[in-house]
Amino acid sequence: MAKKRTEPVCTFCGRPASMSSMLVPSAVEPTTMICAECIEHIHEALRDYNQKEIEAQDVTMDNVPKPREIFEFLNQYVIGQDDAKRYLSVAVYNHYKRLAQHNDDVDIEKSNIIMVGPTGTGKTLLAKTIARLLDVPFAIVDATVLTEAGYVGEDIESLLTRLLQAADYDVEKAERGIVFIDEIDKIARKGDNPSITRDVSGEGVQQGLLKLLEGSIVNVPPQGGRKHPEQKMIAVDTKNILFICGGAFDGIERKIAHRLNTHVVGYAGTKTRSRVNSDNYLQYVAPQDLKSFGLIPEIIGRLPLLVHLDPLDREALLRVLTEPKNAITRQYEKIFAMDGVKLTFAPETLELIVDKAIEYKLGARGLRSIVESIMIDAMFEVPSTDVKELIITKEYAEEKLAKANFASNI
Repeated sequence: MAKKRTEPVCTFCGRPASMSSMLVPSAVEPTTMICAECIEHIHEALRDYNQKEIEAQDVTMDNVPKPREIFEFLNQYVIGQDDAKRYLSVAVYNHYKRLAQHNDDVDIEKSNIIMVGPTGTGKTLLAKTIARLLDVPFAIVDATVLTEAGYVGEDIESLLTRLLQAADYDVEKAERGIVFIDEIDKIARKGDNPSITRDVSGEGVQQGLLKLLEGSIVNVPPQGGRKHPEQKMIAVDTKNILFICGGAFDGIERKIAHRLNTHVVGYAGTKTRSRVNSDNYLQYVAPQDLKSFGLIPEIIGRLPLLVHLDPLDREALLRVLTEPKNAITRQYEKIFAMDGVKLTFAPETLELIVDKAIEYKLGARGLRSIVESIMIDAMFEVPSTDVKELIITKEYAEEKLAKANFASNI
């Protein structure tokens, strides 16, 4: 009677060779084998372990970009706004310093930032650009959806849910992150007059934000919102989380102008007003103007760095169209290049686009809608033709804008 052949098996899991893609024998004992599936599991376990070891190490200043390096990186994507870029560069660098500090007598406190500027001047773009450079979790959240607890909308704590997601739910990593709160002006107090209706998306939200900005342990819903009331909350300490806020604060210029014109009376007041640049009141913005707009003093005190963004003039808008790495014209050139078409914008066409953007007062954000209106027909027709080169002339652009109901006057 012949001996029954035994099939080799994995020494780790007992899986037979017929159920595995490969069995790797030991160099010391050939009969000891490990299957490919066990090798993959071991590899994943080692990778997770090494990643946690790296993250557990103290933050050091060895590989942290210096403020000037951060500033130069922002210059590649954002045109102008040098003051805002300087403030952001220093704030982010100091944020790393705070993370790298060890327990000693002097505790470096965080300096949260609030950016004030008209729509389309680059507030959100600055935040998105700096997120590319950072080695800490970064989240961009919107303040417009926030309401007091118990009302339709999002709880204040849900702001940190996005940061947890960016950190792959690693709490220690999230507690070193940066949060950009956009549209902060939309939670301004609606008025000083008492009302029978609650200001559930205004002052109440500001009061709730105080504990986040100052630094406290907050229970965060890991899946966000109130759709999963059964979920277990995650405790997050916001002491080392840097908050950057941005808002258009539409109409704050009138409050700044009123303050500047009534601050001093008499002959001295006349001289003061003569030095004021009435074309850009935002450069004179002060904390008292934010208070007049509707932010409560407590939240202004927790946003010590007040930065303004200048409105983009004609020259700056022209540069926005062509200079940044992700310039709008470069994006459309790449879109057509993928179809083998060389796209060129005539210089006078670029000037027409800028003139329309200034006319509609939409800033840099309005440039895309104008260019899209000009290019939509070409993007529809050209891929189906044999055209290899396309030049967008001023006459062609004017024709397409007229078709898109871009009137010469508002």
